[in-house]
Amino acid sequence: MMKIVNRVEEVINSQYLPKGTMVYCAGNASTPQVLLKQIVDDKSIKDISMLSLLLLGDNESLFSAEVCSRITHRVLFSGSHSRKALNQGLATYQMMHLSDIPHQVKNYLKPCVVFLTVSGPDNGGNYSYGSTVEGLPAAVSAVKACGGIVIAERNKQMPFVLGTTLKESEIDYLIDVDYPLPISPTKKPDATAQKIGDLVTELYIDDGTTLQYGIGEVPEAVTDAIIRKGVKDIGIYTELFADAMQKLVVEGIVTNKYLAVDFATSTIFLAGDKQGYDWMHYNSSIQSRPCDMTNSILRIAGQHKMTAINSAIGIDLHGNIWADSVQGRMVYSGIGGQADFLRGSYLSKGGHGIIAMKSQTHKGTSKIVDLCPAGITTTAIAADPVIIVTENGAFNPMGLNIAEHAVGIAHLAQESTRDRLLKQIYDSKEYYKPKIALKDKSPKGFTAYSAIFS
Repeated sequence: MMKIVNRVEEVINSQYLPKGTMVYCAGNASTPQVLLKQIVDDKSIKDISMLSLLLLGDNESLFSAEVCSRITHRVLFSGSHSRKALNQGLATYQMMHLSDIPHQVKNYLKPCVVFLTVSGPDNGGNYSYGSTVEGLPAAVSAVKACGGIVIAERNKQMPFVLGTTLKESEIDYLIDVDYPLPISPTKKPDATAQKIGDLVTELYIDDGTTLQYGIGEVPEAVTDAIIRKGVKDIGIYTELFADAMQKLVVEGIVTNKYLAVDFATSTIFLAGDKQGYDWMHYNSSIQSRPCDMTNSILRIAGQHKMTAINSAIGIDLHGNIWADSVQGRMVYSGIGGQADFLRGSYLSKGGHGIIAMKSQTHKGTSKIVDLCPAGITTTAIAADPVIIVTENGAFNPMGLNIAEHAVGIAHLAQESTRDRLLKQIYDSKEYYKPKIALKDKSPKGFTAYSAIFS
């Protein structure tokens, strides 16, 4: 029977979290900040492990050297709070596809405590997982199987997101809290991002397309381009639902006409302000599902004209793509669900798996390089038929050999980088007749931005 507690110290202490405990903690906007603050404050809690997926909010101290000496953080997806600890050996990176988290949690990691944030109950006595589901249902199931405990914050400001719910009997302890949810402010696309959005939309998005994309300038630019183009009957099947997609729903562009359901499906929801979260509350146009459902390659492949648009940190001339690391062991974010959607969308009839990114960093460093850094983890390998788009053009690798890959990808870079890379390609003895890739000075598989928007 669920017990409502008044003070967090009643349940977050070394008695309920003894040495050897493994905790699975909800993340993103559902990060239970009151529970985690007590972990920081109670120094008697030690020698426990915590699995987490992008902890947001006021949690920087959770990854301090002192707390990391007591808690082994097993980070599934990193953010600004955990990045330094990961790269200084104070925490560990748990590499995992988003689709595989529930399986590994239930069968290998087997936590005995779950921290989460809920909303509710509804008239049926069920509680919403709020803005984040991901692997939580699997974690709750694993905890119940081993006689562990589920501790929930009921945040007054958390929306009741329809879809996946949990019963009151699955919650052992509930504490009422009231604080603003972490927001993910949108950034107005600059001219470069707008060119990318225009190119992606013109070439790969039309009536009836099902979309997956995330947060950032490029998704915002794609959204604006969709509205300008007048695309109709968009479907949304995604792992992350944010303001850009909300805009498409509000504009009436999202109808999910060609999907099996008439609502947008996601496992994580983020908003740029309180109004965005309020919009989600009991909103039947969106529903949540666990990440082994949203990110199942087979389910993604079954969506109508599934088009997945993601970004990357870097791409090499063979087509290797990395999105979680800056160098071999320097973790920036996480594997997430990029590979799930790139591969699933390729299998969808009329679908596309797209990496859309600026060709260089804000410091002017090219993101397109000769060879990927030694030891880097890749979210797509050269054999994955991923379409790559920058402000300079789009490259489709289907049917091309490795030399043709290299020449086409080089053309995605800025002119000076392109020329340097092409010289390396032409001077290399390993590539078979790379200049054959050029026909009328246009590489095979490459469509220049200027050819579409002249």
